[in-house]
Amino acid sequence: MSRMSDLPVLWRMLRGMERGGDHAQRLEGFYAGQAAAYDRFRERLLHGRDELLARLPLLPGSSLVELGAGTGRNLEPIADRIPGLASVHLVDLCPSLLAVARQRIAARNWSNVTAVEADATIWKPPHPVDVVLCAYSLSMMPDWRATVANACGMLKPDGVLAVVDFTVVDPATAQLAGVPAQPSLLRWAWRRWFGHDGVHPDPTLLPYLSDKLKTGHLEIGRGRIPYLPLRAAYAQYIGRP
Repeated sequence: MSRMSDLPVLWRMLRGMERGGDHAQRLEGFYAGQAAAYDRFRERLLHGRDELLARLPLLPGSSLVELGAGTGRNLEPIADRIPGLASVHLVDLCPSLLAVARQRIAARNWSNVTAVEADATIWKPPHPVDVVLCAYSLSMMPDWRATVANACGMLKPDGVLAVVDFTVVDPATAQLAGVPAQPSLLRWAWRRWFGHDGVHPDPTLLPYLSDKLKTGHLEIGRGRIPYLPLRAAYAQYIGRP
């Protein structure tokens, strides 16, 4: 049953993301046919999210923004904390994924959670926030630097930016994280493989974050790829302005 339910996702991944249209159109074209199966499949692909969420300083009265929030799945591991938060904004460009997020919000009766269809590089919350989360979203954004700048601009002075995403481990990233670098051929292969589906792990991301923010947590792990005997590198990062 699990393999049959994965078919819409696998078919779309095999076809890859279209190159035409703007970014919003490409996202919708890629995810519309797999939105219902999105969370189930990616529980086995997007590693490190729950560990990062457990580290977030979300106290009662805190405000949270997730940029590239998709289906809102990342609220589930912290569901017991959601009712006590002042506000949660889930921001994404893909209507099909946001439809799932709105169903989740309604089912949970989260009156303080709002799903917003908007560009993460320019959208602003009503007030400065305590936490901005980017979970496997920056690698899908053509201008992730603009998103990081926007995220930092919406934080309170003591707020935090939290990121978890695929990465390729070049020498600079390896030195930051204290892990071995991947061979250059392997880094090239991963970027080609992910790029087919519109995912672009950038080896300059962690050095960029470490340069712009005060690092509180940085860790690189490796997680399995469904149906393949491979493990992809991913990074967790938390920093303050």
